[in-house]
Amino acid sequence: MRRVILAVLASALLLTGCGAKDLVVAPNPSDINVATPDLVALKAKSSIPDCPRPQVRAGALPKATVKCLGGGTDVDLSTLKGPLIINFWQSACIPCRQEMPALEDFHRQYPQVAILGVDTTDTLPGVAIKQATKRGITYPLVADPGGDLQTTKLHIRGTPAFWMLSADGRLSYHIGGLTSVDEVKQMVEQEMGVHL
Repeated sequence: MRRVILAVLASALLLTGCGAKDLVVAPNPSDINVATPDLVALKAKSSIPDCPRPQVRAGALPKATVKCLGGGTDVDLSTLKGPLIINFWQSACIPCRQEMPALEDFHRQYPQVAILGVDTTDTLPGVAIKQATKRGITYPLVADPGGDLQTTKLHIRGTPAFWMLSADGRLSYHIGGLTSVDEVKQMVEQEMGVHL
């Protein structure tokens, strides 16, 4: 019966003139432009800053370049130094959205620990910028729409998640879902050896 249905569907496609030239191929998520003029304008209306410039090479982060969400300079992660919190999130992830205010409060209270947000496997960069703007985010955001960082040592098991780089170049992983500044502070002190 299944073969009969497939044959009927194939015949219907041929009769309607639907061929390969009519198919629309979805873009590879890694090729999504996260810096269109509309996204640049949307970011300009927010408090999201420019992405970080290269620093002293710490060596612990992989040689991987990510695009600045909403335009700006691409970021080579291998050039960043700690102490640094790398927060992996996604605009459709409810726990990610719930965690953002705690991260923002931590960022304001403890500016000596940098934060870099990575909007990962998210094909809607405009929604990501709107979510970050709604939550008053003032730390830099980059985009990894194709999840390319999953092939590096910065792979994650789900969102929200953190990779932390200590000042001496040690990397540690932590599952997200933090909802207060105290939880973020505790994570940083335990995982990075930073006393705040």
